[in-house]
Amino acid sequence: MRQNKLFNRTRAQLAGCYAGVMGLILSLSGLCTHQMLAVAHWQAVEQELESISGTLHDTLEPKLKQPDHLEPASTQALPGLCLAETDCSNDAQNRHILGIVQQGSYYIRFFTQSGQLLASLGSQPDGLPPPATKEGWNTLRNQSGTRYHQTTLLLKTATGSAWGYMQIGRSLKEYDDYLTTLRLLLAVGLPLSMLAVAGAGWWLAGLAMRPVYQSYQQMQQFTADAAHELRTPIAAIRATVESVQDEDDLSTEEMQETLAVVDRQNNRLASLVQDLLLLSRIDQKVLAEKRQTCCLNDLLSDLVESLLVLEIAASIKLLTQFRVKEPLYVMGDENQLGRLFSNLIVNALQYTPPGGIVTVILERDESHALIQVQDNGIGIASVDQSRIFDRFYRVSSDRSRQTGGVGLGLAIAKATAQSHHGSITVESELSRGSTFTVRLPLI
Repeated sequence: MRQNKLFNRTRAQLAGCYAGVMGLILSLSGLCTHQMLAVAHWQAVEQELESISGTLHDTLEPKLKQPDHLEPASTQALPGLCLAETDCSNDAQNRHILGIVQQGSYYIRFFTQSGQLLASLGSQPDGLPPPATKEGWNTLRNQSGTRYHQTTLLLKTATGSAWGYMQIGRSLKEYDDYLTTLRLLLAVGLPLSMLAVAGAGWWLAGLAMRPVYQSYQQMQQFTADAAHELRTPIAAIRATVESVQDEDDLSTEEMQETLAVVDRQNNRLASLVQDLLLLSRIDQKVLAEKRQTCCLNDLLSDLVESLLVLEIAASIKLLTQFRVKEPLYVMGDENQLGRLFSNLIVNALQYTPPGGIVTVILERDESHALIQVQDNGIGIASVDQSRIFDRFYRVSSDRSRQTGGVGLGLAIAKATAQSHHGSITVESELSRGSTFTVRLPLI
């Protein structure tokens, strides 16, 4: 198959289509996965900030007395809080700091209603814009390009009047690094996956096309064999006709010989064409079958009786053994089944030397009838047993030509058995004979 350009091109197209479809599916899956993970991580960040801000909001509001002023009680509730315009860098190491800001990515800021910073907690990012006096969520970016996500809440005094704003935020560097790593994995993994998919597609396309290629080879071989078999009788007829065309006076005897040759080759052509047509119609399942109940006992008895003339001419004993007490019936076409068994018996008679024995055996198992044609003839080599049912295949070409065979008898027998939902097998040893077994479902 590798040396055939047509199949290689088709295989490449199949592999390319498979890789393209899988690449689209993987790309969409990767994009959806990226978006889902990004949204899930973002929601986790917001939920965490919302939980922290809500807890601090509920803790601080009862302690606030005057607007825009932090009481000592509020400062005690937030260990490590640094008031505005106060240098807290020296004593920050000696004070306990609120747990959430110890991670370094969180910060808290308090500012008045006018936007003036009152105090801060945690590592304040450099380059952030001044606090905005507006509640809600926003995402900022400092001078170094690091993004921050923060929420701003309005704080009220214990009496319900507006006090100022609390702003809690965190760095998105971990979030952005996570998404960058994910995008890098997708960017590297997708091409590698595409290469693996392309290789798998090439391999799968080869597996899928192997039966097609085998059928293609069989068709080519069948065409070549049919052409060869048709050429031989046609060439014989042409040679015979040309040999007498230049003769002015033909005797009656010469004319009869010429006509006999033409008739013999014509019969061979007719038989070959008929067999080919029968096989074609069986393959296409367009053969007009007359399915009816057939008694195998009567069919085999009549067939053996009609072939006794061959038994006498070849000095071979043709015997029957019915190992059943009752008649066996199958559903099928009596003419086709008769030809099936006739092909097997005639082959056995032709390939059994004088003095041999051919036995037709009928028995049954639980649900099938078993018809065996057994001989003690020349046998079939094991290397040939797997191919004897192929069309135009002949174990011995010379002997087949002498008997008029073209290698279609067993092919027709196998096709007929399969069309009747049965099977045919062979067991043989050289110089010890062969046994062909046909299994047909009983009714």
